Amino acid sequence: MNARTILLSLFVAVALPLAAQQRRPVCIVNGEPYEGDAFREIPPAEIESMEQLPADEQTVARYGDEASNGVIIITLKYDTKASFDGGGRTFDRYVAERIRWDATDPVARVVYRFRVLRDGRVELTDLLESTDGRLRRKVVRAVEEAPRWSPATKDGEPVETEHVLRVQLPEGRAMPPERAVILL
Repeated sequence: MNARTILLSLFVAVALPLAAQQRRPVCIVNGEPYEGDAFREIPPAEIESMEQLPADEQTVARYGDEASNGVIIITLKYDTKASFDGGGRTFDRYVAERIRWDATDPVARVVYRFRVLRDGRVELTDLLESTDGRLRRKVVRAVEEAPRWSPATKDGEPVETEHVLRVQLPEGRAMPPERAVILL
């Protein structure tokens, strides 16, 4: 390899990723700037509105030079997220720990969509997946017995939010592959 090829390779390896990073629009969520791609982790159900501002002089004057690639303004349905006080555990983990499921039981998974109501109660709304009826019933019971959440708030008032609960037991074991029937 000659020096020219090495320099070109070095330029491509360093300059192109930097150029790609600089092409990102500024993202503002509930009035606060979000760094990198963190805004992509916001569930669509939590977004009240989204507006894209052009990369014009007015936008750059208001938001700074970083806005030269535009600005995305996202307003969520809440100011403060709903939170579950599970002693440092997620709600999924809290529910899973409340269920007695032996290592000899088959691997099973239950996925529910649920709402945290204004008073902090949890309401299961949609069963998205259930591979075992016993586990499903145990998950429902554990959710009913769980402590209340601190609900999300908007302008100081509690609001409902949607979430997804995923429980797979026994923990650490993979689901068996689905069986398929091929018709000829």
